[in-house]
Amino acid sequence: MWEERLKLYDELISKCSRFERKGKTMPYTSANGYMFSLLNKAGEVGIRFSKEAQEKYMEEWDTTLFKSYNSIMHGYVLIPENMLTDLDDLSVYLDESYDYVMTLEPK
Repeated sequence: MWEERLKLYDELISKCSRFERKGKTMPYTSANGYMFSLLNKAGEVGIRFSKEAQEKYMEEWDTTLFKSYNSIMHGYVLIPENMLTDLDDLSVYLDESYDYVMTLEPK
């Protein structure tokens, strides 16, 4: 299950030319000193958004904040299973997340 989800996560990231996946045991993307997506041990994908976008997407997608290693990752939205079937659509949200972290003060 996890290996299949890792392939899917890599395929999603390959659709976005401005960044690449990092991490061996905990795959993630980062830019400007901030992580903005990750794949947890359960094979779930979380994407970071602004506070306004988080609230909007959690309601629209009927989902929650993302959890990794039993901790709530504030700022990250859990991507619902049904959204993982359309990576072209999902890549738009991943690009939005990248754009968001690029507006933050660099770390």
